[in-house]
Amino acid sequence: MVALTALTVSTALAAPKSDGAPNTFAEIAERVQPAVIGVISKSAEPRQVLPDLPFSDMPDEDTPDARAPSPNGQPSENDPNVRETIAIGSGFFISPDGYAVTNSHVVKDNGTAEIRTTDKKTYSAKVIGRDPLSDLALIKVDGRADFGYVKVAEQSPRVGDWVLTAGNPFGLGGTVTAGIVSAREREIENGPTDGFLQIDAPINSGDSGGPSLDTNGDVIGVNSMILSLSGGWAGVAFAIPAETVRTVIPQLKEKGTVTRGSIGVEVQSVTPEISDSLGADDLHGAIVTNVQANGSAAKAGLRTGDVITKVEGDAIRSASELTKKIHAMAPGSSAQLAMVRAGKQRILSVTLDQLPREPRQRLPTNPE
Repeated sequence: MVALTALTVSTALAAPKSDGAPNTFAEIAERVQPAVIGVISKSAEPRQVLPDLPFSDMPDEDTPDARAPSPNGQPSENDPNVRETIAIGSGFFISPDGYAVTNSHVVKDNGTAEIRTTDKKTYSAKVIGRDPLSDLALIKVDGRADFGYVKVAEQSPRVGDWVLTAGNPFGLGGTVTAGIVSAREREIENGPTDGFLQIDAPINSGDSGGPSLDTNGDVIGVNSMILSLSGGWAGVAFAIPAETVRTVIPQLKEKGTVTRGSIGVEVQSVTPEISDSLGADDLHGAIVTNVQANGSAAKAGLRTGDVITKVEGDAIRSASELTKKIHAMAPGSSAQLAMVRAGKQRILSVTLDQLPREPRQRLPTNPE
């Protein structure tokens, strides 16, 4: 995997709905491009051989000058074991006062980033908050209240719907591409709770953080990854869905971080084969494959092999549904789980822990 809200001056872009294929994307592109930005983030990192991570948008740039260690132990420009890295990505304004969305992996741990607008102006942006688990970040440009912006869609797209993407591929500047939504809720290791949108619009390095838009010019996803053996576009791209954006960004704006509930288990969806092996007829839910020692589930008595079928009375039909439901609950709150163990129905009450904010290592860019 490769990692990668029209427009009057201060009015969100909107367009008449169209049920058919557009004759051209030119009108949409013209209206949304002023809201799309290039994002540049610089940081000092230890000079070491690293795996090719999925979100490496552009080659890192080494600075050749001699360096000396920093007295406070922090990376220094004069440290010979430190190099300056530059991440080049994309983003988009969601309000006229300068709030913009990009990828967490683009800004990394930096407190600021540089953005470039389509009118060739450069601004300094403050990183308001970032959420590595969803790979979303919120940044803010101060001093203006008239930026063009786009809205985040309220409805999910259908498979086969047209999609227009906008971004900053290879640092070239504002670029749009078009395609269709190829799949929804595509589950990838450590992807967002809601799963990815899969699209076939060309997405390349530097497009990370840019918007995927519907034919109304509303954001249906945030470009995040591509599946590629060469490092370039191969027709399979993934975007963080608008539903995740609507959940994460308000929390980043309010408190700079995102909190999620956790019960400390690993689960997988119950397939017909698993249901048959358990001697059950048409059993649906999430089967527990591992229970974290000393986690809330372990303390409540949950065991490997238990099948969770309901949370707070709501039916659970897959592992992703369970994860989404638990993540949406507050740490410290209590969740009532309906489950099946050895063919018998049981009820457990679990007090939720807080999910760690940092994701596990993701898949490499070019698996070999």
